[in-house]
Amino acid sequence: MEFRRWHRAYDADVAPEVAFEDLTLSQFLARSASAFPSRPAVVFANGRLTYAAFAEQVDRLATALAALGVRPESRVAVHLPNLPQFVIAYYAILALGARPVPTNPLYTVREIEYQWNDAGCETAVTADYLYAARIAGAEARLPVRHFVIATIPEYLRFPLNLLAPLKLRRARPQPLVARVPRGTHIHRFRDLIRRHEPTPPRGEPGMDDIATLLYTGGTTGLSKGAMLTHRNLSYNVQQLRAWMPGLVAGGEVMLTVLPLFHSYGLTVAMNNGIAMGATLVLLPNPRDIAAMVEAIARHRVTLAPAVPAMYNAVIHHPRIDSLDIASVKMCNSGSAPLPVDVLHEFERRTGAKITEGFGLTETSPVTHSNPFETRKVGSIGVPLPSTDAKIVDVGDGVTEVRPGMEGELLIRGPQVMPGYWNKPDATADILRDGWLYTADLGRMDDDGFFFIVGRKKDMLICSGYNVYPDEIDRVLMAHPAIQEAATIGIPDAKRGETPKSFVVVAAGQQLSAEDVMTYCRENLAVYKVPRFVEFRPELPKSSVLKILRRELRAQELAKSGTAMH
Repeated sequence: MEFRRWHRAYDADVAPEVAFEDLTLSQFLARSASAFPSRPAVVFANGRLTYAAFAEQVDRLATALAALGVRPESRVAVHLPNLPQFVIAYYAILALGARPVPTNPLYTVREIEYQWNDAGCETAVTADYLYAARIAGAEARLPVRHFVIATIPEYLRFPLNLLAPLKLRRARPQPLVARVPRGTHIHRFRDLIRRHEPTPPRGEPGMDDIATLLYTGGTTGLSKGAMLTHRNLSYNVQQLRAWMPGLVAGGEVMLTVLPLFHSYGLTVAMNNGIAMGATLVLLPNPRDIAAMVEAIARHRVTLAPAVPAMYNAVIHHPRIDSLDIASVKMCNSGSAPLPVDVLHEFERRTGAKITEGFGLTETSPVTHSNPFETRKVGSIGVPLPSTDAKIVDVGDGVTEVRPGMEGELLIRGPQVMPGYWNKPDATADILRDGWLYTADLGRMDDDGFFFIVGRKKDMLICSGYNVYPDEIDRVLMAHPAIQEAATIGIPDAKRGETPKSFVVVAAGQQLSAEDVMTYCRENLAVYKVPRFVEFRPELPKSSVLKILRRELRAQELAKSGTAMH
């Protein structure tokens, strides 16, 4: 790769190019199981599987899936929260050369129908309570011929395996265990593993064959299946390992709270963790901050990839001062800007270092990260080794702009998908001349560090000026009395649009709308200052705890009856 200005910012032990190995994720698992057979691979509550046991479970399930008709290139839905069965199923499907289709367990019936029909999933691994609540009544509209039913307690040890069902039946808003009637197309996860030998027919996919269909969040229309190849996923893991050479193979403990159906959790926590022989500490509910903090302390977690809302919630947790979380040594933050005050407070409490990064489902996902030695807080860092990026003029989409100027971020590298499943037009729109067009607006400074200023679809035009909600939110989040903030544009007869901010006040603090606007006037150009402030007890968030501006827009639309972008 030709020299780029950001290569000067790399840590001393990181090279601009990765010496890639053409190994699939399955081969990385085999390597870890051989090197660390007695080390815990997955931990879930009081249950655990060593790498030797985990690899055997993977092979037994792969044998069972093959008996159900799963073949190379078959698509198999994995519709589970972060449970041992998710990790086992994902790697069992890969072992056959088939294609896992991770599915958000919070999806509605309509969303499940669309995704599984679009992907052509003939087999699905799901949980008993998800099957009972959403799938049973929709079977006739699904392409699935075989359902493999997992249940939360089945990988717990005594006495939790007996006590957990009692608690899970009382869970709200829905029970987390359910009875599923037997049928020729219904198969119990653990029954399949017990009945089958660990001798599956091995798929032998090429590095450029599709490994996974990972669906986008669908925030701009129908969700699209990103076709991620074995090379995409394997090379992105290897890029992460090259970026963090100080990690100890077989010696790390990975907090696995990011949902595994999401690209961030899938690659950074699960695949990266398995490839290095780390112990994955699985937490199925990313909103249960108490469980997360306690798991960090109990299992001496060393690596804690998360999103800003999680770091923010940890430092505000009422028991944070009574728990020892100093085992954490390295954290990755992504999906949204990380407030500076949150970063410094989390680092003060743990001694860890948080590096902000950036990625997309379409890029497996990681493309950028901050160096550990020369990071720039507030930036997404620099492109990973063997990754190229540039900022181009928004108008023509081609002309590269000078450092400091804003434009659209483009990315090129081995982690970039070959396209969307069955969507050639959408593929042609996002992939042009070897570059992926991210639709993110950003700038690069003279040192090669990249900064995201907002999404093209989120940018507001107020009296002819470009206004980026992310910038306003960063300012708001720096206020000591503000815990969370989100800004949207609302129609304005004179200005076209005007910013409105939704604010969650930190516990024990008081603020008025005028206080917020005065603070903004001191820190923002006048045309960027929100004209309206609404206080909320909480903000709507996605399953990966990303604040959902689109829901706030929809709520404003419902109130005003005015068409909004």
